[in-house]
Amino acid sequence: MLLPLAHDKTELIEVVRITDPMRHLSAEDLVGDDIAIWEAAQAQQVLALVNDLPGSEVYRCFTPGWGIRAHGATDLLFQLAFCFRCHGARLWGPAVPAEQEGIHSFDPDSPPARELLQRLRGSKSGWIKGLFRNT
Repeated sequence: MLLPLAHDKTELIEVVRITDPMRHLSAEDLVGDDIAIWEAAQAQQVLALVNDLPGSEVYRCFTPGWGIRAHGATDLLFQLAFCFRCHGARLWGPAVPAEQEGIHSFDPDSPPARELLQRLRGSKSGWIKGLFRNT
């Protein structure tokens, strides 16, 4: 999958379990439950998996269940919403050139896609909410 050049500036990734998949065809923001944060080596490993996703034929459903927000040192770089049913991933955000924005195909049965889905599903649900709680 084609990542924007700015992906090398990624310092952390937010994992999002998408709760309203129908809005993600043209939504400005990736909306859902924030599940986890991946930093440093873990974030780079995930980006390598995304970069290694082979192409496939895109189907029509695009009802993504998972997404990621990639952040640099100060700002959001890009967002990706993954639909493992239709073989599509929507890429958008401030660091994404206009010609790269949109839905890209990927093979959800490929080893990188299976590993990515396993990591997304393995994220600890809800732990991020307690991270910022005032004590």
